[in-house]
Amino acid sequence: MSDLEELRQAIVKFTQERDWDQFHNGKDLALALSIEAAELNEAFLWKEAKDVNVEKVKEELADIINYSILIADKYNLDIKQIVLDKIRRNAEKYPVDKAYGSAKKYNEL
Repeated sequence: MSDLEELRQAIVKFTQERDWDQFHNGKDLALALSIEAAELNEAFLWKEAKDVNVEKVKEELADIINYSILIADKYNLDIKQIVLDKIRRNAEKYPVDKAYGSAKKYNEL
């Protein structure tokens, strides 16, 4: 079993044991993910990046990953495949010879 599959099964089991799947429709999972991402941003607010509370970052990042996995599960998405597909599309938009060392968006390269 892959690490991602092990995480997916653990998260799904956790929510099923609490009968939370009834609340986990795509819209609400996406909203929860967005809220957790905002809480991650809040950990950095008004600080230098080096001064962030790493424990807070770990906590919020775990929530983000949990909700991302639940969304993928809800829509029967293969996490590995969708990430690899996105990397491939980004490689096309950001070829190394144009994007190397640049923070410009693909349409500005």
